[in-house]
Amino acid sequence: MSAEATNPANPAPATPGAHRRKSRPRIDLRRLGRAALLGPATRDRLPDAIGHVAEAHRAHYPDADLEPLRCAYLLAESSHRGQMRKSGEPYITHPLAVTLILAELGAETTTLTASLLHDTVEDTDVTLDQVREEFGEEVRYLVDGVTKLEKVDYGAAAEPETFRKMLVATGSDVRVMSIKLADRLHNMRTLGVMRREKQERIAKVTRDVLIPLAERLGVQALKTELEDLVFAVLHPEEYEHTRELIVENAAHGDDPLAEMTEQARTVLREAGIQAEVLIRPRHFVSVHRISRKRGRLRGADFGRLLVLVNEDADCYGVLGELHTCMTPVVSEFKDFIAVPKFNLYQSLHTAIAREDGEVAEVLIRTHQMHKVAEAGVIALGNPYAPASDDPADGERADPTRPGWLSRLLVWQEAAPDTDTFWSTLREDLAQDREITVYRQDGGALGLPEGASCVDAAYAQYGEDAHACIGARVNGRLATLSTVLKDGDTVQLLMGQDPASEPSREWLEHAHTPAARIAIQRWLAAHPVPEDPSDDGLDPGDTRYRAETSPDGTAARIAALGPASRPPALPALPTPDTSGTPAANAVADLPGASVRLAGCCTPVPPDEVTGFAVRGGVVTVHRVECAGVARMKGTGRAEVGVRWGETTECRVTLVAESFVRPHLLADLTEAIALQGVGIVSATVEPPSQQRVRHTYTLQLPDAAHLPALMRAMRNVAGVYDVGRAQHPTAAQ
Repeated sequence: MSAEATNPANPAPATPGAHRRKSRPRIDLRRLGRAALLGPATRDRLPDAIGHVAEAHRAHYPDADLEPLRCAYLLAESSHRGQMRKSGEPYITHPLAVTLILAELGAETTTLTASLLHDTVEDTDVTLDQVREEFGEEVRYLVDGVTKLEKVDYGAAAEPETFRKMLVATGSDVRVMSIKLADRLHNMRTLGVMRREKQERIAKVTRDVLIPLAERLGVQALKTELEDLVFAVLHPEEYEHTRELIVENAAHGDDPLAEMTEQARTVLREAGIQAEVLIRPRHFVSVHRISRKRGRLRGADFGRLLVLVNEDADCYGVLGELHTCMTPVVSEFKDFIAVPKFNLYQSLHTAIAREDGEVAEVLIRTHQMHKVAEAGVIALGNPYAPASDDPADGERADPTRPGWLSRLLVWQEAAPDTDTFWSTLREDLAQDREITVYRQDGGALGLPEGASCVDAAYAQYGEDAHACIGARVNGRLATLSTVLKDGDTVQLLMGQDPASEPSREWLEHAHTPAARIAIQRWLAAHPVPEDPSDDGLDPGDTRYRAETSPDGTAARIAALGPASRPPALPALPTPDTSGTPAANAVADLPGASVRLAGCCTPVPPDEVTGFAVRGGVVTVHRVECAGVARMKGTGRAEVGVRWGETTECRVTLVAESFVRPHLLADLTEAIALQGVGIVSATVEPPSQQRVRHTYTLQLPDAAHLPALMRAMRNVAGVYDVGRAQHPTAAQ
């Protein structure tokens, strides 16, 4: 790509990485430049310039064949010869630095070979055919993928289409994105001589898209350093303040983390657990976040303890010993080994406290888990294989591709335009946590945290989810707006009507791009007619309709069509129009009569309160009624009330259900079997295969209310029954 230059006199952006990994020396670009110009002594000898790369690569792959790296370097060096970076180094130092970053993270030989060549096709006369002839189809594929990302890089107009291409390239082979991330990291490290406005533009794109992608690919080593470098560019004052906090803490003589590390080592050594206990300093952005959250920082806030063991079982052994011999902060415990994060991350998280109040967070993982935690998909080696016997067809199978990436690839194809894609991508990347829910057949769905049953429906059925009418969550009926939790079991209930349609309200509960785009596309193709006389009901609808009285209140039930007319439907009386029901309550106000508030319909043994109104009447409300808060807010004085001797009461219940034949008959039968009288009932017009019933009921004993509500909930198709909470003005 068009490499960004470095300013040796302005090393500030490199500070965060140096703070986090002091043991990792930064390569000397000027020395590498001289070595690159001198070239190798013989054709067989490994060039001195890639000695660092070879050493880092052999640390992960002791038996790796270095010949492809030697040949790739020779081609890249000769192709870029004469090209210089803006800081004066030979251009070859850039692909060398990018390749070293990947080698340190454990990238396999093919990725490193492609990394050395990643700018040759764009910036030199080298062709993809030449790359294929010398290095094979796989290297050609990776170089081509990176090259396509670089053809439309910076600039507000180009960004959306750039990252759409980036997404497609990543989905075909995540190693393309690995090279891109390392490329951006080196450019961010060497951003010093760019104009301020260009620094900020590049930093913002990095913050909004590349850092979230690094997080999702699990490449924490790149993600955290990119965060610090972006922080230094976009928030220089806060960055400098954070740097001063870190320097000031380092200058202190006592280090609580060091003391707690020694204590943990002693505990594990005495328990016979072989473990490596290290202090893991927090990077700049992490320290900044902690300081904003907690205010004044203590010594243990500047880092965490990292415990590395050999086997998974040892992780839990370490946890048990630390919790037994030291003071645990139980609320901080999280098990990402049993339930790994969506980006492959596995670890146990806990915290231990000293008597003086210092609390240290502890990460417990195996060495392999740590490798994956740092390098993410890069640590997986080469998970790809041709999908057919002909590797030139470009089709690839990726058994390790994260579920979120598969979903992104699906919805980006459905995005109607670039702007929709761009805005939806940024929203999706902002969702940095993922949950797993399970289908009835045992399959799993990966969804972002906060996803609802609407999202699960579109994740499982695509656009066929337009016909979804409800769900069961963990065996219980639930609305489509129900927010799912990690580990929930979801059974989606699909309607049989092929003309079923999604509701505009679903957009309020859709969090995934797949759901939102599918709903928006359907709504755009089926605009609502602007006919004020249209009551929204199909004349041929066979569901229930509520007839209205002259004052606009729903008065009684009529059935639309024979298919849904309940047989032997009990006659429903018209609503009681005499006012609110008589109350079996007594007010602490001499001479006052009492009536129950229609907004919350209190019944014994509800905790109640009262307010005096005109005519010497006291209205009785449940204490949690919204009307109580409003009246108290206006200064209205409460009147004490208590329940009288009789237990008979009147209550209003609201049942919500899916539309089905004979539902009204079944509900009224369930109510009658409880010995409860129906004073009045209304059913609202159905919407999206759902219907709302409101019953005013006379109970012989208030104690029967829980059993009555259970009986109504047990009617097939009913997913909720609750006490009425009318948003009426308080009396």
